[in-house]
Amino acid sequence: MPMSRSAIETAIAATLPGAKVELTDLAGDDDHWAVKVEAPQFAGKTRVQQHKLVYAALGGRMGGELHALQVTTVVPT
Repeated sequence: MPMSRSAIETAIAATLPGAKVELTDLAGDDDHWAVKVEAPQFAGKTRVQQHKLVYAALGGRMGGELHALQVTTVVPT
């Protein structure tokens, strides 16, 4: 069963408190998502480190419950 929008949002918010999460269902199947995450925890981190924080928030669900995820990260200004 694919990972739901609310489950993705909840997982990211739990790991990155204060994050703003915007999800777009890319294929209309709840299995291919684009996520834009704006989080203060990204300050001072490289883009790769920021993406790793997002993937860590999903707790190993990539490739299983969550088939595809396009990640965009933003440091708040």
